[in-house]
Amino acid sequence: MRIIDLRSDTVTVPTPAMREAMARAEVGDDVYGEDPTVIRLEEMAAARMGKEAGLLCVSGTMANQVAVMTHTRRGDEVILEEEAHIYYYEAGALAVLSGVQPRLVKGQRGMMDPDDLARAIRPSNIHYPPPRLLCLENTHNRAGGTVMTPALTRVLADVAHERGLAVHLDGARIFNAAVHLGCDPRELAAPADSVMFCLSKGLAAPVGSVLCGSREFIERARRNRKIVGGGMRQAGVIAAAGVVALETMVDRLAEDHAHARLLADLLSEDPLFRVDRETVQTNIVLCWLTRGDAFAYVRRLAARGVKVNATGPDRIRLVTHKDVARADIEEAAAIMKEEAGRFA
Repeated sequence: MRIIDLRSDTVTVPTPAMREAMARAEVGDDVYGEDPTVIRLEEMAAARMGKEAGLLCVSGTMANQVAVMTHTRRGDEVILEEEAHIYYYEAGALAVLSGVQPRLVKGQRGMMDPDDLARAIRPSNIHYPPPRLLCLENTHNRAGGTVMTPALTRVLADVAHERGLAVHLDGARIFNAAVHLGCDPRELAAPADSVMFCLSKGLAAPVGSVLCGSREFIERARRNRKIVGGGMRQAGVIAAAGVVALETMVDRLAEDHAHARLLADLLSEDPLFRVDRETVQTNIVLCWLTRGDAFAYVRRLAARGVKVNATGPDRIRLVTHKDVARADIEEAAAIMKEEAGRFA
């Protein structure tokens, strides 16, 4: 049975060019700072984000948590939108690794209101944990891949900086945001003190994310990466695919966005599905079922060769990527509608 996998863009497989680059990568010991391919990738990543330096990490979660560890001290408070990936999907690492307390701010489609953020930053008081860090997310995963503009990013960062907080940007899919807005990703990252992005989602590399910031910040982050077991040796075989990803895979993200809009349009034709098409800005489609159980529905789709994720009792998430063509989108939508007709 042929599989159409719409669970996530993390299921992408490396391109032939990536596999060739990995096989031929020049390598060294990265803990000693001697892997030339890692160095090249980190320099490329920093330049793409408009920062001084970069640090290759195994995953986005590692990069985010290393950033939090580097910006904060135990007992500090970190402010996040209430459904931020760093809070929601990173296994409680804020508490386990950094010993910090999250303070959540309700957003609209993943975006905080600057006034709400200002109210959440409490003044110094012996009873309160010191507010130390604001974490933003662009695109916002649980809001459906919605995009934060450079202007709003700047306003929120200004609110934080004026009150003495650092700003970290979870830019796992920042290139999707930049393609959607038609802007340089440096505009999106500029207000943040640190930013991370993933190579292994829409850019299709097999492994890796890069954390970027000032040289001083990255040197401290490098030590924290070592603490969490992220010191790699001949990591150039990983970095080589990341170099190819940055060189060849960014512009084609627009195709994924078009496929997501097509999928949203096709599903909206069926009364079983409710899709907020205004949130379909990049490569994620959130779809609510008007009847039935989402987890049972997902199992039925899997039996037909269509893989999606249920993210709640009545909500499913579908993600487009390079390994899903337009014909796959049309076929998946047809199967979903057929199963909807049998579903109660």
